[in-house]
Amino acid sequence: MTPPLGDIAHLGHVELLTPDLDGSVRFFTDYLGLTVNGQDGDSVHLRTFDDYEHHSLVLTAAEKPGLRRTALRTSSEEALRRRVAELEATGHAGRWVEDEPGIGKLHLTADPDGHEIALYWESEYYQAPPELRPALKNQPQAKPNRGVGVRRLDHINFLAADVAANADFHQHVLGARPTEQIQLDTGRIGAKWLTFTDKSYDVVYTSDWTGSTGRLHHIAFATDTREDILRAADLAIDSGVFIETGPHKHAIQQTFFLYVYEPGGNRIELCNPLTRLVLAPDWPLVTWTEAERAKGQAWGLRTIESFHTHGTPPLD
Repeated sequence: MTPPLGDIAHLGHVELLTPDLDGSVRFFTDYLGLTVNGQDGDSVHLRTFDDYEHHSLVLTAAEKPGLRRTALRTSSEEALRRRVAELEATGHAGRWVEDEPGIGKLHLTADPDGHEIALYWESEYYQAPPELRPALKNQPQAKPNRGVGVRRLDHINFLAADVAANADFHQHVLGARPTEQIQLDTGRIGAKWLTFTDKSYDVVYTSDWTGSTGRLHHIAFATDTREDILRAADLAIDSGVFIETGPHKHAIQQTFFLYVYEPGGNRIELCNPLTRLVLAPDWPLVTWTEAERAKGQAWGLRTIESFHTHGTPPLD
């Protein structure tokens, strides 16, 4: 049994590729309320107000949208060494880099689908400048006075050719716990949710119906309340942000959600899962059938077709 807090402490940050860097930066700052915390060439570093590290998100200019890197912080230097040793023992090649501000050495590897995974321990705590200093000393940064004002980077959903193999990588090599899954009538696993913490999920793998590998379904940012998501929907239609689906409530994980596209083409979820934790150390894996999923979301909203077909990078 994997303990609630193992060698991986939490999802650290994500790097997205975008063909419209300026538009993507405006989306994440003006609409979501993130703060720019530096730029290095074609990469812009941004942070949410309640993430404690240097950055929560990196946006890098590229020809096509997609995912470059998912960074996971370990719980100690010793934990980092243990996970690297396990990666090497199980045939997952890696290399060390030091290429991000505020972060020490990162060990780069990949899941079976080819998504780049970075593990690191050394991290610089964010020190807010005077104009962003919070009134409460236990908060890294003052709440933003613009946009939705999302609180933190919450989770990432990878598209994968083989959900089970990738989920097993996170469970047996990195130490995640699976909490829920979809099992198709054929017996194949169509999606799986896993956690490194007492949150109900940190990473998700969803079957890529195209059979492609290495693509992204979405990244998600948590809000304080459900009302923030309703407000986000109003802000979206006022500012021209494309709404794919929602607001509504997922049946799986019970997350209140809104899915939008940022200008580069990547899918972004605004979610409110803050009230649901998995505290049981022996949590039983919840399995959903095809028939149960055919009923749609928690209150009956049907899952739209693009949810199964849109991913980044887009297919030619």
